[in-house]
Amino acid sequence: MHRLFVGIDLPHMVKDALVARMGGVLGARWQSEDQLHLTLRFVGTVDTHTANAVAEALATIRARAFDLSTARTGIFERKARIETLWVGVEPQEPVKALHNKVDRALQLVGIAPETRSYLPHITLARFSGTAGPLDAFLREGFPPVSFTVDAISLFESRLTTEGADYTVVACWPLIA
Repeated sequence: MHRLFVGIDLPHMVKDALVARMGGVLGARWQSEDQLHLTLRFVGTVDTHTANAVAEALATIRARAFDLSTARTGIFERKARIETLWVGVEPQEPVKALHNKVDRALQLVGIAPETRSYLPHITLARFSGTAGPLDAFLREGFPPVSFTVDAISLFESRLTTEGADYTVVACWPLIA
């Protein structure tokens, strides 16, 4: 069985800039440099046959490369408890368009369509308990880092006792 998601693997300069700013928030489990990415679509756990079909479907996607920049920071909450600290990207429109193409391609191989609204972001930290004060971190944010999105990747996620381990199993270039 394979636990998969489709995403954008970030350039090292973006990862380095994000890692340099991480820290100073009580209760945060910071993502490692290897875990930083921008998810386009979570696939879930599938068998090898379906994983191969997913890869074949993703290979048919045609989209132009585009430029992005890191943007504001934010949080996701569940039941009034902070679960995730993230940094967004701008402009969001090309990422959302790519997400929609990925979603349609996955539906063709039997993966149910995404039902949640999509907000392009890069997860920085997760919280399992109480989050420390975040106001200063959210207010300061990150200096914007610009980069070109020139490929989409299929990642496999393996859950370990020390967190998730992500491996790029296939990559497809976007049109220059």
